[in-house]
Amino acid sequence: MSGYLHLIVRSGDFKLLSGSDALTTYTFNTGLAKHLFCSHCGVKSFYVPRSHPDGVSVNARCIAAGTIESLTITPFDGAHWESARSGLRGPDTT
Repeated sequence: MSGYLHLIVRSGDFKLLSGSDALTTYTFNTGLAKHLFCSHCGVKSFYVPRSHPDGVSVNARCIAAGTIESLTITPFDGAHWESARSGLRGPDTT
């Protein structure tokens, strides 16, 4: 278990301020998701998920304290995400 805490945002609402030169991308299985991690420390702070290819899944644990007002955590069974995708909130919902 990685401890990744997903916060899916629209691609247009995501801006990487620094560190792009240290990112390494990997894919697996279908190749649709673009997983990015720091090539120096190995932290996966965000990626483009297969479930929301027009969005970015930000690891909420990597967001600086005080930059968001609140966050509600909803448990989700990631082993069956395709059948439960309609229940996910993300860029394609309002």
